[in-house]
Amino acid sequence: MGCMASALPSGRPGPRGRAQATPSNQRAQARQRASNRTPGLAVFAGVLVSYKSGGHLNAAVTLGIVASGAKEFVPGIPVDAASISVYLVAQLIAAFIGAVLAWAAYKKQYDAAENQGAILASFSTGPEIRSYGWNLVTEVLGTFVLVFVVLAAGHWGDSATKTPVGLGWLGALGVALLVVSIGASLGGPTGYAINPGRDIMPRLAHAILPIPGKGPSDWSYSWVSGRRAARRRRPGRPSGGTAPALIPLTLPI
Repeated sequence: MGCMASALPSGRPGPRGRAQATPSNQRAQARQRASNRTPGLAVFAGVLVSYKSGGHLNAAVTLGIVASGAKEFVPGIPVDAASISVYLVAQLIAAFIGAVLAWAAYKKQYDAAENQGAILASFSTGPEIRSYGWNLVTEVLGTFVLVFVVLAAGHWGDSATKTPVGLGWLGALGVALLVVSIGASLGGPTGYAINPGRDIMPRLAHAILPIPGKGPSDWSYSWVSGRRAARRRRPGRPSGGTAPALIPLTLPI
């Protein structure tokens, strides 16, 4: 169930995939506000149903917990090479399954679609202005905010910090609102993947699925959000693309 839950926010048709409204594209502002809410609600549902794994839908958050020095993901699941591998592989597989199921739900619409860019945008991210270095900066900043806030929120109810108890299942709502806010503030330039599996595996589904009017899958851009998943890493050590976003984990939060 936890694996399948990743499919909810990872692979579904919608306007989130491509760059959203920025000052140079004011007419899209209303649609941006609506599209920001969609992934937030999907994350809310995904976190709820993946409670047994600790709500791990995002490889960046999983690696963030590893980098923080935690001993367990949840009680009974130690942070070791085996569990890290299972988490990351499950997230990637679920993202692919989610993209395929979303395509199946909208198959007739895909069959009738003619705009190649719009088809790809429903599967993967893409920038408004293509500049690989600055696109990567945007993705790192978005991931930084996500990981920093999620891990800081985990200290609520911690006896060591003497803070009030957490919100229980309503904690998932906080994560959902965080995703919405990241999209509204940092999502414009790139479409904010903030998750390697969110982009790589639905992009692979786009390449494989029999969609009549689709174009190329734009693999030349995939490394911006997917390099964290593509590079080999030793368990417990983030790869180069993830490291800048995990800097806050060294802070005493």
